[in-house]
Amino acid sequence: MPPAPTNRRPASPKEAPQEPFKRAVAGAMRAMAKTPKLDVAFAPERPSLFASPEGAKARLTEPPRKLSPKDAAILRGQADSIALRLACHDDALHRRHAPETMEARAAFDAMEQARVESIGARRMAGVAANIGAMLEDRYARCHSEKILSREDAPLEDALALMARERLTGLEPPAHGAKIVEFWRDIVEKCGGGDLDRLVGAIDDQKRFAQIVRELLSHLDMAGAETPEEIEAADESSEAPQNPEESGEPEQEDDKAKSAAEMETALAAEDSEQEGESESAEAPYGESPEESDSGDLEEAADARRPSTTAAERSGADYHAYTTRFDETVRAEELCDTEELDRLRAYLDKQLLHLSSVVGRLANRLQRRLMAQQSRSWEFDIEEGMLDPARLPRVIIDPQQPLSFKREKDTDFRDTVVTLLLDNSGSMRGRPITVAATCADILARTLERCGVKVEILGFTTRAWKGGQSRELWINEGKKPNPGRLNDIRHIIYKAADAPWRRARRNLGLMMREGLLKENIDGEALDWAHRRLLARGEQRRILMMISDGAPVDDSTLSVNPGNYLERHLRQVIHDIETKSPVELIAIGIGHDVTRYYRRAVTIVDAEELGGAMTEKLAELFSENAPMNARPTVRVN
Repeated sequence: MPPAPTNRRPASPKEAPQEPFKRAVAGAMRAMAKTPKLDVAFAPERPSLFASPEGAKARLTEPPRKLSPKDAAILRGQADSIALRLACHDDALHRRHAPETMEARAAFDAMEQARVESIGARRMAGVAANIGAMLEDRYARCHSEKILSREDAPLEDALALMARERLTGLEPPAHGAKIVEFWRDIVEKCGGGDLDRLVGAIDDQKRFAQIVRELLSHLDMAGAETPEEIEAADESSEAPQNPEESGEPEQEDDKAKSAAEMETALAAEDSEQEGESESAEAPYGESPEESDSGDLEEAADARRPSTTAAERSGADYHAYTTRFDETVRAEELCDTEELDRLRAYLDKQLLHLSSVVGRLANRLQRRLMAQQSRSWEFDIEEGMLDPARLPRVIIDPQQPLSFKREKDTDFRDTVVTLLLDNSGSMRGRPITVAATCADILARTLERCGVKVEILGFTTRAWKGGQSRELWINEGKKPNPGRLNDIRHIIYKAADAPWRRARRNLGLMMREGLLKENIDGEALDWAHRRLLARGEQRRILMMISDGAPVDDSTLSVNPGNYLERHLRQVIHDIETKSPVELIAIGIGHDVTRYYRRAVTIVDAEELGGAMTEKLAELFSENAPMNARPTVRVN
């Protein structure tokens, strides 16, 4: 007899080896945060947390396929840090007590993050180990051990690590210890007592914030809060800060609001591509309280070289050589046939997005056209002869001639530069969306009489090119500065019509084009091009998905070398230039760099963000000198 048939199910696709670990991390994260509906995703970039209408969204670094114990601990540390932020942090209270100056706000944010991480570390040994591994990895990536002077040691990092040391009894991570040692004597002398008082306030965010404000005041960074300020700040009720002692669970809406600030708090949780410490920034200045204390003067003098002004922080930036840099037109990088093929591929990829962005662009066009509509003044004594009034002169020769004059409109002669990040992290959907949005908006603005320039920036090589080879051949001089060959690309010049430059945007789809990004020099290049224009109004829009990264440069210079230069360029443009600067970050919080900025979660939101901000800039009612900081989630 033939064998009885067996019911066999088709083999299911084999699960990736890291998937069970990712599910376990996400589940533990939701439980610790007391947020069952927390949306957890994994991507090859630094960790972040965003608020959305549906709730909080967390993004963790994608684990490698061969997961080592060290990699697992680092990823768990990132998840624990975000979860503790959601569980133990009240964002509204934090904003009420936060100082206004840039340097004080950065320190205030860093110490609050140290507080929430220390709550978990004190209660769970596993959390303490995970966060320790995360911090060690963070400071190793930004090469903190190579810092040679206090000027390059971020004070906010030193304060956060010293606060963590007081709160948990744990020593600073090995790669961050040098930052602490540069500042320990001064901080202990001026604020050691305040650090000791933080231990008793770890579960009380309001009291902790007040003590931190006093510490910053003693360090001559921000004024201490007066009783009147404290009373005004605390008129509304605060949510319980202790996740275990809270009588009722936190509401999802409150956590979503808190999530909006997590991007800044996690700014230093860099991925391998970023590799530097980052800090929050506030747009307004605040005068510190006056003091006659010699200790305070010593602290202030020691602090000023690294934190007072952006023009100081990036003044030492330089390139080892500019011999191999290039500024090139898109059509020079590949032939016409390939450009046509790449453009066709771009059009095919985004048929749906083109219609969505097209509708937004049409709305922007109608708004701009309305501002440019002509109006006239009639029955005036001089100007252009009004032919409509001539019949009454013929009827009665005694009637005077009537003249008319066109009214001036608020819409000024304008040029817009779109500066697109062409780094490797933009590969895939982000660069495709960016190219399409730039294409559609350029066409729309051109119809409205607004000239548009589209530029891109990247490097010619990964991890250094001919510049690095030259440096090696010449003996590896210390502090060489920028060690890569930059490539600046002109996709569309301001005076070139859109129909001629359209196919150039397809170049962004070319394999191998996107490499590393040196944002500061690219922003300066685009800014100088705008300054040479004759238009009355000049707008520069930067679109980026991360901080400046060049492994070759960062491996032989301080870890924040490129970031400091970017901050200097932004500061100079925002305070000294007639150019209006705006930035859009894709999954990257650009609000800590730029005063006028938008952060979006997904590349799909780019078209809406670009049209919204351009419409806002062109609005007749928008003040020309306003520089609001906006977060879109």
